[in-house]
Amino acid sequence: MVTGLDLHATLHRIVMEVVGTVPCAQRGSLLARDGEQLVYKASVGLAGVLASPQEVAGGAGSAAVLATLDAADSNRIMAAADWYSEHLPGASALHLVPAGAVVVLTPVRAQGQTIGVLAVEQPDGQAPSGERWARLRALAASAGAALERRELYNDKVQSAQEVRVVEAVLNAVAARTSTHELIEMISKGIKSVQLRPQWRSVHLVLRSDAPCGGARGDAAAREICVYRVSRQLPLAFWNNVRDGAVIAGRSVGIHVDVRNAPASSAVEQRGILEEGIDRGVHGIAVAPITPEVIEPAIRRAAAAGIPVVTIDTPPVEGSCAQAYVGTDNVVAGRLAAEMMARLLPGGGKVGAMTFWLSAINSRERIEAFRAALSGAPFDLQPPAEDRFDIELGRRIAREAVQTGEIAGALGVCAENGLSWGTAARALGRAGELKIVAFDLLTDTLAMLREGTIHAALVQREHEMGYRAVRLVHEMLSKGVEAAVAGLPTRAGAGGRSALRFIDTGIDVVTLERTPWSLPLSDYLALDASRKAAKRREQLPHESRAKELLLVTLDAGSHDHREERAPLDARSMVGRVLSTARSIIVDTHASELHDAPDVVEARGRGAHTLVGVPLLAGGSAFGALVLESGRRAACSLDDLTMIERVADTMAVALENTQLVHRIIERTHELEHANRHQESLLDTIRELSSPVVPIARSILVMPIVGTMDAQRSGRFIESMLQDITEHRARVVLVDVTGMAFVDAASVEHLLRAARAARLLGAEVVLVGVTPAAARLMVEQGVDLGSVVTRATLELGFTYALSKTGGQIVYRRSA
Repeated sequence: MVTGLDLHATLHRIVMEVVGTVPCAQRGSLLARDGEQLVYKASVGLAGVLASPQEVAGGAGSAAVLATLDAADSNRIMAAADWYSEHLPGASALHLVPAGAVVVLTPVRAQGQTIGVLAVEQPDGQAPSGERWARLRALAASAGAALERRELYNDKVQSAQEVRVVEAVLNAVAARTSTHELIEMISKGIKSVQLRPQWRSVHLVLRSDAPCGGARGDAAAREICVYRVSRQLPLAFWNNVRDGAVIAGRSVGIHVDVRNAPASSAVEQRGILEEGIDRGVHGIAVAPITPEVIEPAIRRAAAAGIPVVTIDTPPVEGSCAQAYVGTDNVVAGRLAAEMMARLLPGGGKVGAMTFWLSAINSRERIEAFRAALSGAPFDLQPPAEDRFDIELGRRIAREAVQTGEIAGALGVCAENGLSWGTAARALGRAGELKIVAFDLLTDTLAMLREGTIHAALVQREHEMGYRAVRLVHEMLSKGVEAAVAGLPTRAGAGGRSALRFIDTGIDVVTLERTPWSLPLSDYLALDASRKAAKRREQLPHESRAKELLLVTLDAGSHDHREERAPLDARSMVGRVLSTARSIIVDTHASELHDAPDVVEARGRGAHTLVGVPLLAGGSAFGALVLESGRRAACSLDDLTMIERVADTMAVALENTQLVHRIIERTHELEHANRHQESLLDTIRELSSPVVPIARSILVMPIVGTMDAQRSGRFIESMLQDITEHRARVVLVDVTGMAFVDAASVEHLLRAARAARLLGAEVVLVGVTPAAARLMVEQGVDLGSVVTRATLELGFTYALSKTGGQIVYRRSA
């Protein structure tokens, strides 16, 4: 039965039937077109000869064979020695091929085109009978249908993933995405969309603003900056958790402070929680590394009235955390077991790997997986742990695949499935080793498409972050008891715990549609629509800002590199930047084979080098550079897709640079504003100082203008000093006022009335003739306020009011 779950098993079964159709046949194989090459998809009797089912058939006659079969529209017979020498790597190992043996070739067609060939060895050199010819053609038709079905699903995935990559880059336009994050996104995205080129390196080259000798604007004299991404990237899982939490925070008016703890340090994670409690955050959502280690911090938060929920991993039994938001790991383990049983109907040894065996979610998945397979002929090997060390995980997987004779493998957490897949590829067991993985990283997606990973159980980590923040918001607004009252409880060990639980769900994803899973293309569209719906949600909330602390894991290896170098006009990159046109280079046969960067790429084993310009205003400010070890790896369709991504990337980079410039300019303006405010404060202090000149007498000179804002500060300062110095007379010197009109006089009269309430008298001194004339013309009435022409006369008046006198003494 063809279900679409396991293409490798389907094609192998077809080849087995082909070999059984031809009397005394010992060897048979199915080869499919891959560009201009033929690739082995399945074989029987070639064990030890083919290093991998995906081995490329050698020789230049592959395309010719397909063309001949296509033209003849029928089977063909060819001498076995000729066929093997032309189309089988390591053909020298087939020294036991009988003399006179032939290979019967049957074309495999899809949509009217020959896409492959079924080859079966006939030892006696006789052509099959008419009935056997018909059987071979029927089997070839079945193979064509299986390959065509797989290709159609793959095309749908490629389109959906391309949309996701472009959408991710567009989202980066609205965010403050760093250049390193952007190239990381693009590198992984292009590799997941385009499998056939097998891009092993995607990096970014940008012109530098700083000239490197020569005049500014001379392209040959400029520097370039090369951005390369690490070979081991951080897990996208936690980025999705963060994005869901931030979106929920915006919808309910909560600021989400995201902190990442090293995956190897539960103590450091506890420290982050303690710091958040000390500064008084309103709520906490944490993905526990080791729940036992952080439980004291959770208890302290509960005592402080701070609600805590855990995500991805449940807390310890009896925890003070109010709820767990995440996957039902028991259900997930059972689903993984069901998929493995379908992939291995005859049973067999199964390996398992996780990050930490002590982690509660890992234990629950493995135990449920083992329990679900207990009645079948399966032998689950002792699970291994890689402790978040990707290289360690790959070594463990390789050893298990090489020496453990395992038929299946379970990747309990995100990177674990990739470790199994990498080992299967390296040892020529891709497709043969049945792998069930958790989560959908970019590399997992690529391995699903190529058939290395057969099924993925995809957690809804975006939903985890989103639901956790929304739950904490309800706890803060309604109270904890009311918020969790309607939630189901989650039983812990022995069923003793009654922790409240939000099951965020899980999706079983395969490349093709099966009765038990979603096709990958449909899942990608569904995931995008879920996230879009959440971005549109908005709930009424209090205007008072609240802060939630989200503590996740930093399990990646950050190895971004940024290199500066002179821009060589002779290089491929120099040509791309000067012409603003894309270039595909064969590193061995192109006119650019002597270009410096082409020579370096050839030294790294690259056969195809591609440069795509990043355009702004019709000129290139950078280039996307891709390397592949395959010959003729980049088709025009591939190039068109890369150019679409590059165009979107150019917008994102321009936006990033614009945002950086705006931030820098904002900081400059803020600094200038602070400096200006400081100067204004100094001016205000100097423009109306309070000077006690005798007992109970103050002088307050006014410099500049007297408006409403300054009047308030003036009166406040005057009343404070009247009280402090017990003043009875305040001489307000208006000599330095720029303009004395009715409005400014009204402010002075208000000051006089306020002083009078404290038992002090305001005397205006320094009224100039021009000011006096203006006040008369405007009909200003000073009422009972005393005025004097000069400060000396005002001081004399003040002395008379306070019982003082001026004594003049003759100098000696």
